[in-house]
Amino acid sequence: MPIEIKIEGKRFRKLKELDILELIEKNLAKAEKTLQAEREAFLLEKKAKLEEKLKEIEDELEDLRAFYEKALRDKELMMSIREKLRKENEELKKELEEKKRESNNQT
Repeated sequence: MPIEIKIEGKRFRKLKELDILELIEKNLAKAEKTLQAEREAFLLEKKAKLEEKLKEIEDELEDLRAFYEKALRDKELMMSIREKLRKENEELKKELEEKKRESNNQT
C-alpha cells in the first residue's frame, strides 16, 4: 500500500538536502511510541466499554435469577393450591355421589 506525502516546494528542497532514511530511522522510535500509546489508549477505552457491558450483563443475570426464584416460589404455591383444590374437588364429588345415592334410595 503506497503512502503519498504532499509537501510544499520550499520544504521539499530542504528535505532533498537531508538523508530521508536517516531521518525516518531517527524518528521511527518516536512514531512507534506514539502508535503504542494510541493503541494502549484504544485498548483501555475498549476495556472500559467491555467492563461496562459486563456489569450490564451481570445486572441482567441477577434480575433473571430473582425472576427465576420468584417463579419457583410461585410454582410451589400454585402446586399447593392445585393440590388443595384437587382434594376439595374429590370431597365435593364424594358428597355429591352420596347425595345422589340417598336421593335414588329415597325414590
